[in-house]
Amino acid sequence: MLRKNKNINYSETEFSCQRDGLTIRGTEYRPASPQGEKLPIAIVSHGFMAFQDTVRQYAKAFAEMGYLSYCFDFSGGCVVKGKSDGKTTDMSVLTEVRDLEAVIEYARSQDGADTEKITLMGCSQGGFVSALAAAKPENRIHRLVMFYPALCIPDDARAGQMMFAKFDPNNIPDIVKCGPMKLGRVYVEDVIGMDPFAEISGFSGDVLIVHGDSDKIVSVSYSERAVRAYTENRTESDGTVDLKILKKAGHGFSKKEDETALEYLKNFAELIV
Repeated sequence: MLRKNKNINYSETEFSCQRDGLTIRGTEYRPASPQGEKLPIAIVSHGFMAFQDTVRQYAKAFAEMGYLSYCFDFSGGCVVKGKSDGKTTDMSVLTEVRDLEAVIEYARSQDGADTEKITLMGCSQGGFVSALAAAKPENRIHRLVMFYPALCIPDDARAGQMMFAKFDPNNIPDIVKCGPMKLGRVYVEDVIGMDPFAEISGFSGDVLIVHGDSDKIVSVSYSERAVRAYTENRTESDGTVDLKILKKAGHGFSKKEDETALEYLKNFAELIV
């Protein structure tokens, strides 16, 4: 179907790609563009226990600005409504990185895609996953956007308390019950020894982080530490790093807060098309 916006018309179609025998399903938003014109790519990743609808507004915003944009369901990463294959007990931050990499390669293969201009965006765990993927040179990522990124996940694993889950970090159970979601031990094992700031610091492109200062799930201090990790060894030829702090905002934004966050996103994205 063709959507109309005051800026750019775009089509909305379902897509799928493969990762280790699993089918990842999502939605592509393709702007109308003159024949032969290459479109920058934006891929938006949802958070823990969420699904693509929770970040769809950001994918649409990118399309309205002329990006070939995507959102999708992580394999085993959704409690309900997820359309991708995979079990929650097989999911971890690192399997989600591989899911995202499969979507990156799919997007790169599409007609009209500018394969050298890829922006990754993620919310919460999806932000952490996007940062890890962006830091891998072989993925050739151009820009990175994170909303309230869950860079606390390794620390939470070491503390034996991850969201609703509590466990002995020295004796990780095969099944970790986390509210409505059953996780496997791989979810803990893949991050318990990880230094997230060392892992993400190699990315030298432009970074935008938006975080609420009243976030009770992921302290804004993690985003402040991310800024230090990104800027410590940057040169003048590297990209910019910008942290926007929303006053009194928690984990996940209200409608009004999201309007402000979207303005930050649009200002950032419009500068780099």
